Amino acid sequence: MIERGTNTASLTFVPKLITSLRGYTRAQGIADVTAGIIVAVVALPLSIAFAIASGVTPDRGLITAIVAGFIISALGGSRVQIGGPTGAFVIIIAGIVAKYGIDGLLIATVMAGLLLIGMGAMRLGGVIKFVPQPVIIGFTSGIALIIFSGQIKDAFGLTIASVPVDFWAKWQAYAAHAGTISYSATAITAATIAMLIWWPRISLKVPAPFVALVATTAMAHLFNLPIETIGSRFGTVGGGLPVPHVPHVTMELVRNLAGPAVTIALLAAIESLLSAVVADGMIGGKHRSNIELVAQGVANVVSPLFGGLPATGAIARTATNIKSGGRTPVAGIVHAVVLLLIALFVGQWAALIPMATLAGILTMVAYHMSEWRNFRAHLRAPRADVVVLLTTFVLTVVVDLTAALQVGMVLSAFLFMKRMAEVANVQAVTRELVDGPEGPNALAFAPQEIPRGVEVFAIDGPFFFGAAERFKEALGEIGRTPRVLILRLRNVPAIDATGIALLRDLHRRAQRDGTAVWLSDLQSQPTAALERAGVLTDMGDGAIYATLNDALVAARTLTSTPTSTSTAA
Repeated sequence: MIERGTNTASLTFVPKLITSLRGYTRAQGIADVTAGIIVAVVALPLSIAFAIASGVTPDRGLITAIVAGFIISALGGSRVQIGGPTGAFVIIIAGIVAKYGIDGLLIATVMAGLLLIGMGAMRLGGVIKFVPQPVIIGFTSGIALIIFSGQIKDAFGLTIASVPVDFWAKWQAYAAHAGTISYSATAITAATIAMLIWWPRISLKVPAPFVALVATTAMAHLFNLPIETIGSRFGTVGGGLPVPHVPHVTMELVRNLAGPAVTIALLAAIESLLSAVVADGMIGGKHRSNIELVAQGVANVVSPLFGGLPATGAIARTATNIKSGGRTPVAGIVHAVVLLLIALFVGQWAALIPMATLAGILTMVAYHMSEWRNFRAHLRAPRADVVVLLTTFVLTVVVDLTAALQVGMVLSAFLFMKRMAEVANVQAVTRELVDGPEGPNALAFAPQEIPRGVEVFAIDGPFFFGAAERFKEALGEIGRTPRVLILRLRNVPAIDATGIALLRDLHRRAQRDGTAVWLSDLQSQPTAALERAGVLTDMGDGAIYATLNDALVAARTLTSTPTSTSTAA
C-alpha cells in the first residue's frame, strides 16, 4: 500500500520489495516463506520441463528459475510476481538454438534484456496493454499446440532418433513410428495427467505437479519400467550455479539475432505485465509496470551469464504464490533460494524423473495455455479480428513466432486504421442548416442567415488519413467555388499528420481561388497539433471561431448577401 501523502510518480522506479517491507510482520514473513517453498515445489518440474521442451539441458531451466526468479522478485514492480522460464519461450528458444547454438541464445537473451530495460526506462509499461487480444490469443494458442506436439515422442515413448523441427514433418515422423509405442511410457503419462486433474480435488496444500512427479517417478522405479528418464538422456542434474560466462559476440551474430531478441523482449513484456495485472486483481493491488520491465530486463541480462534461458513473469506460479499466502516479494526470493538448495543438495534425484512424467506435465500446461474457450469465443468476433487471430495462430505453428507477431501486429494496425476511417464521417451540412434542425447533424442550432456562397462541412470522428480521403471526396461534390468554406470540427477529438497536411493544402489552394477557409469548434488536441504545425498561424486569427454561430455571423458580414434563414450551432 502507498502511504498517505506519497507521490505516486516518485515511486515509478522503486521496487515493490522496498515499499512492501514497511510494517512487515512476523505473520506475513511466515506466510511468505511457506508460499515460497510451495511455489519452488511447483517450479521445479516446470523449469526442468520447459528447458527440455526448448531443446536444452534441464539444468538451464533450474538456473533460470533461480537467478531470474530472484532478480524479478527483488527488483520488480509487483508484490507477488514469480519469474522464471515459461512455455511462451519454448518455440523461440528451440529455433534460436537450432540455428545459432547455445551462445546465440544467450546473446539474444541479453539483447532482449537490454531492450526491456530501455522500454521500462522510457516508461513504455502502459503501452504493452495495447497489443490486441486476437494477436495474444493467436500466438499463445499456437505456442500451446507446438508444446503439445513436442511431447508426443516422450508421452508415448516412441523410438525416434531425431524429431524434426517443422510442425508437419514432426507429425509425419510420429505417424511413421507409431508402431514403436511404449505402453509403460504411455501409462506413466496417463497417470501424470490423471493426478494433475484429480489431486486438486483432494488437497490444495500440496501442489499437484509435485505429487505427480514423486508418484510417477516412484512408480517407474518400483516396477522397474523400461522407460527413458532425465538421467538416461541428460545425465545428472543440479550442482548449484555455474561460474558466469560471457559468450563470444560478433556484429554479424548481433544483426542476425536482432529479430529474435525483439520477439523475446515483446513476449517477456506482454506475459510479465499480463501476469502482474492478473495478480493485481487477485490481491487488490497495483503493480508498477515500468520498474517491472526494468527488473525483467536485468533478469534477462544476468541469467544468460550463468547459462540461463529467457525469463518472464509466470502466471500459474504467481497464482500459486497468492493462493499460498504470499503477499510480498519475499515469497519470490524464498522460492529462488529453495530451488538453489534443491539444486545443491538433491538435484541428483531429478535424474530419476521419467521423461513421460514431464511430457504429461507439459501436456497439461499446453492445455491450460491454449485458452481454447477464449479462442472459440473470438471466432465469433468481427471477421477482421478472426482473420488476425487465425493468421497469428497459423504463422506461429507453421512458420515461427517472430513472423507471427510481426504479421499479427501489422494486420492489427491496418485493422485499426480501417476502423478509424469507418468511424470518421465527413459531409456538407449546408443543406441541413438551410432546411432546419431535423437531421442528425443539426444539433442545438440557433437561427442564422446563411449567406450565398458559404459552404459548411462537418467532420465527425478522428481526422486521420481515412477521413481526409472522405473529405476530399466531399469537397469534390461542391459545384461552385464558395466565398467562404467553414469546417466544423466540434466532434473531432484528434487529428494526424495527413489531416494537418490536407488542411494546409486546402488553405493554400483556397487562397488562390479567392476562398476563405475557416475553422470552428476546435478541440484541444487538434488545436495544439495545428498550432505546432504552423497551420493556425498561416490561416490567421480571423479564420478560427469558437462556434459555428460565430463563424456564420462573420460570414454574413463578409458577404453582406444573406439569402436564407437557418440554424447554426
